[in-house]
Amino acid sequence: MKQTLGLWAGLAVLLTAFPVSAEDKRPGAGPPSEQPASTLLEPAPPPSALADAVVLIIRHAEKPAQGRDLSAAGRRRAEAYVSYFEHFTIDGLPLKLDYLVATADSAGSDRPRQTLEPLSRALGLKINAPFASKQCGKLAEDLQSNSHGKLILIAWHHGQIPALLTALGSDPRQLLPDGKWPEDEFSWVIQLRYDHQGRLIPTQARRINEGLMPGDAK
Repeated sequence: MKQTLGLWAGLAVLLTAFPVSAEDKRPGAGPPSEQPASTLLEPAPPPSALADAVVLIIRHAEKPAQGRDLSAAGRRRAEAYVSYFEHFTIDGLPLKLDYLVATADSAGSDRPRQTLEPLSRALGLKINAPFASKQCGKLAEDLQSNSHGKLILIAWHHGQIPALLTALGSDPRQLLPDGKWPEDEFSWVIQLRYDHQGRLIPTQARRINEGLMPGDAK
């Protein structure tokens, strides 16, 4: 009996000297400091495909009172875009476009595609038009997920350009009057720039007056 009591007393001393925590009792678990680093740190997300990219956005060129095509003035602007973008510079370097995007043709308008056609022929670049005017989020997701080069030009319908800017991470109120593209304005280029992780650089988002045709703002 005395030996049994002595054994129990010895165990009590050991337990007091080396307490077992709740974490120690979990099968296979050690102290927090011994946990593998992979369980403590989440991996960094991969950079967006827009890393170091520049996105330029224009409205389609002028339209007639009726019909789905460009007006005569619109066709002249579309032709003038060839020289305009050949001489367009970013950080003092000439622009070399990698990717052209237009709104998909619709029952009411082919104008975004028609606006880019002369430039497409001059550069030998295909016009990509997989998304309808209101599918701004899908276009932004595609540009962020799939590499299309670093210099991208988009021709879109003016009523949806604010939504497109938002989808691309910008604030249309900082670039357009009251956050809207005016009905009678055809002579602006929106320039968006992205950092090494593909995040928009707000201080480098700007609206450019083309000054391309008679009557354009300078």
